Amino acid sequence: MSVFTPVPEPVLADWLKGYAIGRLVELKGISAGVQNSNFFVTTTLGRYVLTLFEDMPRAELPYYLHLMAHLSRHGLPVPGPIANRDNEYLGTLQDRPAALVVRLSGGSEMQPGITHCEKVGAMLAGLHLAGQSYGRRQENPRGAGWRDATAQAVRPFLPAGEQALLDAELAFQATVDATALPAGAIHADLFRDNVLWDRDEDGTPHIGGVIDFYFAGFDALLFDVAVTVNDWCTQADGQLDPARTRALLDAYHAERPFGADEHAAWPAMLRAAALRFWLSRAADFHRPRSGEMVLVKDPDEYRDILRLRAAGVPPLPR
Repeated sequence: MSVFTPVPEPVLADWLKGYAIGRLVELKGISAGVQNSNFFVTTTLGRYVLTLFEDMPRAELPYYLHLMAHLSRHGLPVPGPIANRDNEYLGTLQDRPAALVVRLSGGSEMQPGITHCEKVGAMLAGLHLAGQSYGRRQENPRGAGWRDATAQAVRPFLPAGEQALLDAELAFQATVDATALPAGAIHADLFRDNVLWDRDEDGTPHIGGVIDFYFAGFDALLFDVAVTVNDWCTQADGQLDPARTRALLDAYHAERPFGADEHAAWPAMLRAAALRFWLSRAADFHRPRSGEMVLVKDPDEYRDILRLRAAGVPPLPR
């Protein structure tokens, strides 16, 4: 989340007249993230998150908003979108497609422990199981085709050693057929900053919310697991922490057991997930967009993770 397009308070106050959520009390930009313009909005009736979609085609946006509504109806801690008085989730603000969702409670945990990873693994399995009944289908926008195109765009900016790493990984991924793996709606960006945590009365952490579904799509469920493990279970040196990795995978496996084909594909999926985020961060770093509050993340982190995953990974639980 970032702010590329500012929204004056009087403009938002007028726009909110199309909703039944009260009058504007406070508007605050959100600096985290890198794709859309995001704001915390407080009204006389509640707290919300406003997103202005900067580059995403308007026709694709209902997929994400209806997916969030679908998962919320299934009891998952997902921010439900708010319909306006015309019963539409998607509106227009500052010449951008715009949507409001419920603001969930809690905060990010950037130093997760075993308990956090267990709960994230179980939640991700629940998300995948609930997503099987989602009727809309839209391919992963950051899938193989995007990886190839983005690689060509960023390759000229990379030093020779990184170009060689990129070329080798693209050649390897071209040999991987993920189409036979169990597939469905995936989050595709379940990083630590996209999960909100609260605590029970005894201090035990529980998930208060899963946010930022705007990279979601239809793809191999195992790819989503790999994205999640690469973030939640990675140590400062880029290696996977054995205890956190086992906790997350065991909790997921208990809800949706991994199949034999997924066991075989696991190393390749961890590499594909690392490649995806190296490329997106490299594109943001070398070809930045202007904005009021823009976060650009270090691409070297996922370059190094890719190298480590290519060297070997722990197996899935059986």
